Amino acid sequence: MQIADTANLLLIEDDMALAQWISDFLQQRGFQVTHFSRGDVALAQWQQHQADLILLDLMLPGVNGLEICRQIRQQSDIPVLMLTAQGEELDEVLALESGANDYLIKPIRPRALLARIQNVLRRLQLPQHSTTEAEQLLFGVLTLSKVSHRVSLAETEISLSATEFKLLWLLASNAGTVLSRQQVFLHMTGRDYDGLDRRIDMLISVLRRKLNDNSSQPQRIKTIWGKGYLFVADAWQ
Repeated sequence: MQIADTANLLLIEDDMALAQWISDFLQQRGFQVTHFSRGDVALAQWQQHQADLILLDLMLPGVNGLEICRQIRQQSDIPVLMLTAQGEELDEVLALESGANDYLIKPIRPRALLARIQNVLRRLQLPQHSTTEAEQLLFGVLTLSKVSHRVSLAETEISLSATEFKLLWLLASNAGTVLSRQQVFLHMTGRDYDGLDRRIDMLISVLRRKLNDNSSQPQRIKTIWGKGYLFVADAWQ
């Protein structure tokens, strides 16, 4: 992994004017940018480029961004920043479910784009502490392994993206404690909560669905209104 402001970026975007603007903006700030305009071509060739991060549009000719992200996730943990349409909440949920580390809503704002890229790269550059023992959390029929990022529910393995696992591990390792939205948002993004961003709510919804928690009356991962989120330790029997 390179220093954040000299990283190699892979841009997959079919809007040529937008792609040119993004490329110029990032290159002026020291990034190396390789651009693909078709999803199928990008999917076939992305491994040939030593990219540190992928900027991935959702709607692409050939293969769409969600499918590209899913296939990349089967082979690599390279960070993916998805570009989604304004106000399409379903797109944002699907982006996170497919394995994207973060998303950015169009129209793209220069400072927001730069901040997201730097935050993602900075988080990945944090030193990793090794251990000789697999760190596990057990709650009834739920098992989480931090080292392998594996989750099983009633002996059935649950497929989670890296972002989803990170959030679940945070909640589970603080079982019985209400974590504020600010605490969770800061842990997940490295930034203070602005009062508007809903990505944590969407990730919580995804986790509830995958972990068979009732979305209308959740018992396992609760939202404590006005306070934050609560992982209920004894709700996994």
